[in-house]
Amino acid sequence: MAGRFQIFKNKEKGNVIKIAWLLIFALVLIWSGIHPKDQTTWFLEVLPALVGLVVLALTDSRFRLTPLLYFLILVHCIILMVGGHYTYAEVPLFDWLKEPFDWSRNNYDKLGHLAQGFVPAMIAREIIIRKQIIQERFWQGFFIVSFCLAFSAFYELVEWWVALFSEEAAEAFLGTQGYIWDTQSDMLYALIGSLLALGLLSRWHNAQLAQLNSRK
Repeated sequence: MAGRFQIFKNKEKGNVIKIAWLLIFALVLIWSGIHPKDQTTWFLEVLPALVGLVVLALTDSRFRLTPLLYFLILVHCIILMVGGHYTYAEVPLFDWLKEPFDWSRNNYDKLGHLAQGFVPAMIAREIIIRKQIIQERFWQGFFIVSFCLAFSAFYELVEWWVALFSEEAAEAFLGTQGYIWDTQSDMLYALIGSLLALGLLSRWHNAQLAQLNSRK
């Protein structure tokens, strides 16, 4: 009886968290879509967040993620939506930070690419551990970092294709701001993000994976 009550309690708590997650996502999305800097750029920047939402909805019952993953994914979606609203080159906070940090450009896009390595690293880690794809810790880390670099490189290709087919949105979507090494530095930030995620969150992630397994 106590076990059933605990399961019911956990399910109820999970539903509250899910509703809060969706509410935050929806509110930021609506704000982001109200008078964005450029409508086409907004759609292109926000599209990965919308795709992520659909994937989460389709896999929720079959492959529910750890709370840590849901939090990280939401943060990443918010970063995308903020960038979509202002464009990555014109986020006000990072304009303000240029002077105290002596930046020559708006570096919000670097935060985005850091997250592009940080969050996918933990998603990949959860999948390969739970699906038992790779057993050894070293090879897990090697695969995850390689995956994040490949994902970052593919995203740079997508940005290039968009620039070729849509000259109107090319400059705002690419966000190079005249920096010739922008593509390479984007991939470097994704690499740093993946290494930081594995170094900082693996132990916490393992504890949540163990809790998830104990409920099965």
